[in-house]
Amino acid sequence: MGAHGSNLDEILAEDMHHWYNKFMRESPSGLITLFELKTMLQMQGMTEEASSYVDQVFYTFDMDGDGYIDFVEYIAAVSLLLKGTINQKLKWYFKLFDQDGNGKIDKEEMETIFKAIQDITRSYEIPPEEIVTLIYERIDVNNEGELTLEEFITGAKDHPDIMEMLTKMMDLTHVLEIIVNGQKKPESG
Repeated sequence: MGAHGSNLDEILAEDMHHWYNKFMRESPSGLITLFELKTMLQMQGMTEEASSYVDQVFYTFDMDGDGYIDFVEYIAAVSLLLKGTINQKLKWYFKLFDQDGNGKIDKEEMETIFKAIQDITRSYEIPPEEIVTLIYERIDVNNEGELTLEEFITGAKDHPDIMEMLTKMMDLTHVLEIIVNGQKKPESG
């Protein structure tokens, strides 16, 4: 994490005018659409899960629901991921997991997100089913097979190993670096 974190902290600390110019170079319209985000992340050939995860990330950052990420939403997203409090990050994770928006996360929703993250990060260390089983065994106190926001936040805070696993799994520094630095285009030659 060391190099990634300091690199992004330096990027975030840069002059806001510089950030704005970088954003406008990548998105001359001043808005990033879902299609543009997927193009930046080179999503061609990704699994359905990975694609729907990017959709979900996009919609959680599209705070006004207009179908675009503007500069303010972009900076808010970067700030949350780099500087957000544990509570802010857990609320965002919850919103990301709660794909149907019913205020609860079921095992299938969580597993789908973890599979998608693994497809994007290409890191398959722990099977998503195992992660989900562990999380539900430890923090689903009512044994309902779904978690409310309160259960999720309390459970993650009460179990540092789960908090660490969530933080590691949900680390979007790679995605942010692609967006911030622009996708490196293959040299033609």
